Amino acid sequence: MDLIWLLPAASAVVDWYAVARGDRRTEAWAKPATLVALVVVALVLGGADTSAGLWLLLALVLGLVGDVFLLGDTDTRFRLGLAAFLLGHLAFVVSFARLGLDPPDWQWAAWVVLFGCLIATRRVVPATFLRGGQALALPLAIYTVVIGAMVILAFDTGEPLIAIGATVFAVSDSVLAVDRFVRPRPWAPVAVMVTYHLGQALIVAGVLA
Repeated sequence: MDLIWLLPAASAVVDWYAVARGDRRTEAWAKPATLVALVVVALVLGGADTSAGLWLLLALVLGLVGDVFLLGDTDTRFRLGLAAFLLGHLAFVVSFARLGLDPPDWQWAAWVVLFGCLIATRRVVPATFLRGGQALALPLAIYTVVIGAMVILAFDTGEPLIAIGATVFAVSDSVLAVDRFVRPRPWAPVAVMVTYHLGQALIVAGVLA
């Protein structure tokens, strides 16, 4: 069963390398292939056997849809990708709640994570408002609230893998937002994908542990 993880790992490494080289043709298949492989992993490990697992699968599928939209560079595709990921995070929230919430002593760390992300992205919403007005800034603000709820619920499960995965996912989104709307960084695209794939994989492992 452990060998099944080689599927998303291999696809992810190919995608990271493609992003680092600016190879959009390879990225166009390797990026969605990684999420497809994670869906396969979740199914093989029994994701369809529980309510929490089914919501996890839905979140992964929505992430796959978001990945496809974000392969384009337009604001329209970004908004569509944002909507898909927003729904995906809501599916994660339901999945975590279905696992049963048992907030641990270290639940306070969720607020530290959110505070750090808020400080790092404090200029993003104003920048999106200047770029696309309320039509772009408002969805991004709503998305920020939803991913914040996802992080809090992840910590409330008391499962370290889920908490770490949600944290890494939030870091990925923060880097992506700053890179796209505030200050582009040459290392950001690779950092976004590495943290995104690791975050998703850790959440899958945690939910199905």
